[in-house]
Amino acid sequence: MEAADTLAEAGFTVLEAPHADHALQVLESRPDVDLLMTDVDMPLGSMNGFALARLVSRRWPRIPVLVVSGMGSPGPHDMPPGARFIPKPYAPSALVRTLHATVRRAA
Repeated sequence: MEAADTLAEAGFTVLEAPHADHALQVLESRPDVDLLMTDVDMPLGSMNGFALARLVSRRWPRIPVLVVSGMGSPGPHDMPPGARFIPKPYAPSALVRTLHATVRRAA
């Protein structure tokens, strides 16, 4: 929720999903999503953030993906090609800069 508040204050329109399955429903119903940010650790739902990132990258290749985690760095096959990773804790300003750069790079 803190990241959502930070991003909304920075001018992003934020859509929140409590788990990966709900995030997929949002993506299926909203063609205007410009970026996916996911945490690796999602206790509810059928998949973690790495699996969600890989699925979104395959299904919606135009949507850039940012993965965050406080549980360590991704392994060699965790991240989809082109996805970015930020370890927690991160400074809110670093998150905003990374998202702006990710969206610009995808445009």
